[in-house]
Amino acid sequence: MDETKGYCVKDISLAEQGMKNIEFAEREMGALMKVKERFAREKPLKGLRVGMALHVTKETAVLVKTLIAGGAEVAISGCNPLSTQDDVAAALAKSGIKVFAYKGETKEDYYKFINAVISEKPNITIDDGCDLVSEIHNKHTGLINDIIGGCEETTTGVIRLKAMEKDGALKYPVIAINESDTKHLMDNIKGTGQSTIDGILRATNVLLAGRNFVVCGYGNCGKGVAKRAQGMDAQVIVTEVDPFRALQAVMDGFRVMPIKEAAKIGDIFVTVTGNKNVIDVEHMRLMKDGAILANSGHFDAEININGLRKVAKNARKIRQFMDEFTLDNGGKIFILGEGRLINLAAAEGHPSAIMSMSFCNQAMACEYLAKNKGRLKPAVHLLPPGKDDEIARLQLEAMGVKLDEMTEEQKKYGESWKEGT
Repeated sequence: MDETKGYCVKDISLAEQGMKNIEFAEREMGALMKVKERFAREKPLKGLRVGMALHVTKETAVLVKTLIAGGAEVAISGCNPLSTQDDVAAALAKSGIKVFAYKGETKEDYYKFINAVISEKPNITIDDGCDLVSEIHNKHTGLINDIIGGCEETTTGVIRLKAMEKDGALKYPVIAINESDTKHLMDNIKGTGQSTIDGILRATNVLLAGRNFVVCGYGNCGKGVAKRAQGMDAQVIVTEVDPFRALQAVMDGFRVMPIKEAAKIGDIFVTVTGNKNVIDVEHMRLMKDGAILANSGHFDAEININGLRKVAKNARKIRQFMDEFTLDNGGKIFILGEGRLINLAAAEGHPSAIMSMSFCNQAMACEYLAKNKGRLKPAVHLLPPGKDDEIARLQLEAMGVKLDEMTEEQKKYGESWKEGT
């Protein structure tokens, strides 16, 4: 481990490779690079300290550089023990950025690093999963008066924030980035769909075609995973508790059934619900010998790994991101990526072009918080709708796609009620 007062990374000598990966990501993140150019001119974050708990990837590094271009001081830790790309962390450290993260962190180091970010006394927090916000509210309440607001990246974090708001526990405004269309309708569907399949294939190299592929949860992430698995010629089964989402899955052409039924016939299982023990020990006992289980929700609570360890007769590592468990009934199941985010544990997370849109939202949310300092109440907020259009236009421009424009006649017609049949 390489550690100084300003950083803690696995191996600082990896910095050169990390810089190359960041450079390649920038080529794919044209929309965010346009925001970076504007930030460099306007300095909307001048004098502000931004504390981040995000997946430390090449894409996140581009966001860090964008915030710094906007005048901010940045400190960053990881938001998942297995999601850090060590070469990227080294590159950030080599560039003089305060970064505290390595792949395979212990729980102790995970919270030590979050607290290292908190010690920089951020004015704005950027979170993925709400651990940074929770730690501040639980242990560092004295800093809250100096915090303008925060931004939350993912579904799970927004759920936790809304629970805090409901309980009256949230003490500063937080913008739910996940609720922006250019985030959840792109990142969650397109990004999670592709990167989850990527993670499963890197971890196992199994054939998906013809396999019963069970997707637990049919929110936006589940929709993306199901569609990509279908595209690989898997036979997709969906499990749900929400009636409308279950109806959507049926209408999208998938079989829907309870997890107890799916457990008996599934070959590969993916959880994407944001909830706890979605696949429990009782379900594992029903599974085929050799069933493969992966999680693509934020926390490692969706598959009951702790319960599995208690009943397993034997456990051994088969591949880097694959553990074999022998159940008390003699059957074997395989857990991928320790039950953590498979797309980042075994692969590289979402493609850079997808994260460009998500991180445009993050950068603009920081700008919005800075411009509205003191005006937003402690609650979960949304970015103004116009920001989605702005980001969509930036992304289309980066892709070389042009739009039509309405004529004055069409604009007038769209705003009038007088012209009918």
